[in-house]
Amino acid sequence: MMKQSSRFMRSLTSDVHFYTAQMGRVPIVVFIAGELIGSGKIMEITKDSIKVGNDRYFRSACTFKYAI
Repeated sequence: MMKQSSRFMRSLTSDVHFYTAQMGRVPIVVFIAGELIGSGKIMEITKDSIKVGNDRYFRSACTFKYAI
């Protein structure tokens, strides 16, 4: 049985989480109100939004979690 990462489905809540996931090319998932709306690797980080793949998500409206 494969061991699950200790960060699996943990929320990315600070800039250091986002930049670490981006640098490590770690896949993440994006939720709004508990509904999965996107997934992929972080391409760009701004003060207000996170670009995952080709889509941009507002930080204030979404929850971001590690996919692995």
